[in-house]
Amino acid sequence: MKRTSGISVTSRRVALCAVLVLAATSASVAAADEAAGPFGVTAVVGDTAQSARVGALFGADKAGSLSGNHFCTASVVHSPRRDLIITAAHCIDGEGDATGLVFVPGYRDGQAPYGVWKIGKRYLPDGWAHGQDEDSDIAFAVLDERGGRRIEDVTGSNRFAAGVATGATAVTVTGYPDSREVPVSCTNKPVAHSATQQRIDCPEFTGGTSGSPWVNGDHEVVGVLGGHEQGGSTPDVSYSVVLGREAAELYQDATAG
Repeated sequence: MKRTSGISVTSRRVALCAVLVLAATSASVAAADEAAGPFGVTAVVGDTAQSARVGALFGADKAGSLSGNHFCTASVVHSPRRDLIITAAHCIDGEGDATGLVFVPGYRDGQAPYGVWKIGKRYLPDGWAHGQDEDSDIAFAVLDERGGRRIEDVTGSNRFAAGVATGATAVTVTGYPDSREVPVSCTNKPVAHSATQQRIDCPEFTGGTSGSPWVNGDHEVVGVLGGHEQGGSTPDVSYSVVLGREAAELYQDATAG
């Protein structure tokens, strides 16, 4: 399970060999942003247009003291209202309307370079809402306006894509381990775990990376870290629901709501 938080948290994992694995060169990071490799290497992500679309989730009570308090990852996806994020259902499935959560895109070292955005309405699949089915571990949430602007106006977005075959291309996974104050990224080619779950081999995706987007070379989100074992029980193998009909219908609900 890769979710950790002050909101129904599981035990935090200690990052394994983080210094060695994350000491990748800037060239490696650039290549990962292009979804072209090197495969299976996890590195700290620089401040880029792509990384700005990925952020960390916090409890609203931590908005004034962000450092060390993030618990999951989410990312901006395109919608007609330009106000939508995608994450794992288990990250925002608490009681109430989730207004006690905020999203901080591009979060880094206690700072919010693109602002702190309040989460409004959330959308969870019936399979998760009525039984926490691991095959339904995906969610969308609407962000309130901030200063008269919407999140896409500030960070841009990736497109949401359901129905893409597992392993059709390599993907880049970007997320926030709870033991670090910067995002990390890894590129590899997903493989099928089952008919409804896909997996990727990337080291050091520890607690806090649930909700991390899997983005292909066309800037499409084709997976979200979660699903089996709520993302995986080890830091080196991560999972995502196969984004199929249920995910597509949920996106339609979120964009029409």
